[in-house]
Amino acid sequence: MIKTPLHITNGDVLTSYLNELDIVGEKITWQEMLCEGPTLLNINSDDFFSIRAEFFSLHYDIDLDAHAIKTEIDKLNQTEHFSEIILWFEYDLFCHINMIAVINLILQKKIDLPIYLVCSGRIQGTKNLKGLAELSAEQLNIHYKDKIELNLDDLDLASTLWGIYCGKDHNLLKPFIVKSSSFKYLNNCLKAHLERFPSYKSGLNVLERNILEIVRDNTIKSKHHLLGYALNYQGYYGFGDLQIQRIIDKLDFFFAEEDNTLNLNRNGHEALLGQRNYSNKVKDNMVYGGVNISDFQFNAQQNKLVKTIINAN
Repeated sequence: MIKTPLHITNGDVLTSYLNELDIVGEKITWQEMLCEGPTLLNINSDDFFSIRAEFFSLHYDIDLDAHAIKTEIDKLNQTEHFSEIILWFEYDLFCHINMIAVINLILQKKIDLPIYLVCSGRIQGTKNLKGLAELSAEQLNIHYKDKIELNLDDLDLASTLWGIYCGKDHNLLKPFIVKSSSFKYLNNCLKAHLERFPSYKSGLNVLERNILEIVRDNTIKSKHHLLGYALNYQGYYGFGDLQIQRIIDKLDFFFAEEDNTLNLNRNGHEALLGQRNYSNKVKDNMVYGGVNISDFQFNAQQNKLVKTIINAN
């Protein structure tokens, strides 16, 4: 029997692109966004799908198609047909948390196959970071040819990080920000993760502050206009429309709309100046893995998470 590669992609768009390019092998499309919402160590379990379904319903009014996800995952039960597993994930936090989850799923299933990573980001001759589906056919084929085989240390690292992410102390991620590995953009993603906890000064995280700065520094005509800006200028997060729109909606307290222009009101300017902590106004009950973000704030001076003092300010 001739064995072929098994490709695990970061979404439908890339899977379709690989098929257009006649990349040989079976494809699994990973359809989750584990950078938000509660997670459990055991990924392929009824409890895992149950808490994910509850999260999507509560925060995004979406019915999670657990059957479709399980159908894709079930392809991992046919490893006798595959020569290797190739992960196709990008430079951002969205992709990296999905990626370490996928690696842990492979390890939990005790699959003994070589695992390779194709990861896009900085492209020579271009200024902006690029997603895999944004690459030309030639560029994507070069990335595939130059894929990196993950070693045991890489796999152990992914396992450790998933355990910490599903746990209660995300400060344990700090030492790994400076650790070398085959995951070229992991350090940036871990730093970005800690900084998306609310600032202890303003109560805003980096993404929220960035959105207020966009409104302050640009002529923004509407929240939809703001959405486009925020999607394009979000650094290492890689969030989609629904995620950024949710953030914009809960920042409504900081905006004033007049003459078809979105401006910051006094609260918005005070938040950017760090004159008040607005955690109680933003009231975000989002969970990252095993941690509710309302329980911690990010202290930039100490470069770590500190427990939130109830009703401080």
